[in-house]
Amino acid sequence: MNPLLDTLRQITGAAHVLTDGDLSAYTQDWRKRAQGQALAVVRPGSTAEVAAIVKACAEHQATSGISLVPQGGNTGLAVGSVPDDSGRQVVLSLTRMNAVRAIDGANLTMTVEAGCILQSLQETAEEAGYLFPLSLAAEGSCTIGGNLGTNAGGTQVVRYGNTRELCLGLEVVTAQGEIWNGLSGLRKDNTGYDLRDLFIGSEGTLGIITAATMKLYPLPAAQLTAWAAVPSMDAAVTLLGLAHRHLGAGLTGFEVMGQFALGLVDKHFAQLRVPLFKDAPYCVLLENSDHESEAHARAQFERLLEAALEEGCVSDAVVAESLNQARQLWHIRESIPLAQAEEGLNIKHDISIPVSRIPEFVAETDALLQREIPGVRMVNFGHLGDGNLHYNVQAPEGGDAKAFLREQEERVNTLVYDAVARFEGSISAEHGVGSLKTDKLPHYKSAVALGMMRAIKLALDPHNLMNPGRVVRT
Repeated sequence: MNPLLDTLRQITGAAHVLTDGDLSAYTQDWRKRAQGQALAVVRPGSTAEVAAIVKACAEHQATSGISLVPQGGNTGLAVGSVPDDSGRQVVLSLTRMNAVRAIDGANLTMTVEAGCILQSLQETAEEAGYLFPLSLAAEGSCTIGGNLGTNAGGTQVVRYGNTRELCLGLEVVTAQGEIWNGLSGLRKDNTGYDLRDLFIGSEGTLGIITAATMKLYPLPAAQLTAWAAVPSMDAAVTLLGLAHRHLGAGLTGFEVMGQFALGLVDKHFAQLRVPLFKDAPYCVLLENSDHESEAHARAQFERLLEAALEEGCVSDAVVAESLNQARQLWHIRESIPLAQAEEGLNIKHDISIPVSRIPEFVAETDALLQREIPGVRMVNFGHLGDGNLHYNVQAPEGGDAKAFLREQEERVNTLVYDAVARFEGSISAEHGVGSLKTDKLPHYKSAVALGMMRAIKLALDPHNLMNPGRVVRT
């Protein structure tokens, strides 16, 4: 018998220590890029159990080389939440810890456990009369702990910011198995270093987030969605400026979608009936959240689109006439990754560029890739409102997609990341670093920054127990 496994069973109960059978839901990443092997999958039911698990693994680390991989919904795109193939890593799944602990209406906060599914959190807030604005394609299966661990973005960052901006406090189990209760809902607290922000975005490499106090907002009186065809990426940026001026804080979503990306949706999900894309290189999806009335929101949209048509940055547009129509438009946007998967293997990039420089970046990098690797197809879409593009590369039509990925991925990544660096951008906007980009960071992040990151890792996790080999190598 393995003494560590015996201890883990005593902590959580034998039913929640999984060692046999099909564990691929925990050991294979969402994109099926990596398949690891876990010593065990442990599913704690409380913060105290998490702390006990960490202490047990720390005690066995020196003799067994054990390490921990925290995991939420396992929907990440950077291979940061699955074990390696050593068979010596314990996957700590937080999905049982899914309680909403408290809603404080006067403070506009909700305290939730890390295993809460994002969509459930949204629905719970709405039932209580509030808005929790974090929204992304995986919201039906991703967890708030994973969102915090990667500092997830999504479609409403232009108004509400990434997950970090939505969080006021954390409960964390440290690498020593101690519990830090930092769940305060304070919006002002200048009593030293901001430990909360240190753990958010750390991808489980510094400690395990077990609960969080998140911001809530009043529900808007109306939410309207518009779909606009634009003649160029420059025009999309101009439209964004007009939207800021006409809608102000009401602008809660601004997504750009390239013609080829929408063509894939039209090809593989024809029932979605993609509007206006055949005669426009780009389309934009806008959302206006209004706290006055639907009539006010519609009047704002009409003035915005009238100004955009006069300026020539929009060639045609439609405004959703119902909530169902709005959902259909958003469903088209969210179906682009699925359509791309249907088309075949591809190379994904999650990058950010200053909004003002995105048109030049896209024009230059599109031309570079076409010149260096003839026939590649660009699946370009994303959150233009906050400068985040999913700048993906599809294999040439009719070619061997597996061979393309095997032979060209490193070259494509280098071409794209070098271009991102020239435009003063980031090679990871919202998906995290995981293991996919760990070796890339020394090329695109300053030695000073990496030195500070390693020092923080060494200080908080000196024995490299927490998710080793992810984000930064020590």
